[in-house]
Amino acid sequence: METSYHKKKIHEFRTLGRRYSDTSILMHEAIARKAGLSGTDHKYLGLLIERGAITAGEFSKLTGLTTGAVTGLVDRLEKKNLAKREFDKHDRRKVIIVPRTETAMKLLRPLFSELDRKTTALVSSFSDQELDVLERYFRSAIQIMNETIESLHTDN
Repeated sequence: METSYHKKKIHEFRTLGRRYSDTSILMHEAIARKAGLSGTDHKYLGLLIERGAITAGEFSKLTGLTTGAVTGLVDRLEKKNLAKREFDKHDRRKVIIVPRTETAMKLLRPLFSELDRKTTALVSSFSDQELDVLERYFRSAIQIMNETIESLHTDN
């Protein structure tokens, strides 16, 4: 049975979660601007680096971006030498987007160094048990968000 205290804590947690999400967007936008990118291009570059080489069609499907928007994104990333296009060896109609991870890291690493140091210190301040709880939360939240994304993509 939910108590009024529990309901209040859930509300506070959701409010804090929204503040965290909003602050994350603002921080990444500031980092991106410092790197000469838009916040969106910065985050999609990070996704590309995480996923590795991917066809333009797969990237479009993954992100929900139109193929035209993916083309524009790749144009901007190529211009900054952060990604390149390659043709599929078996089907030259397919364009593979390849991140230039080393170049991207040279650009972004200095902008993340202080953040990395501070977040490492923060995470190190938690006990193993607390880290287990945080990990469980993030894994479950990611699963819920992925289910939501899939549901919204299916509705289209």
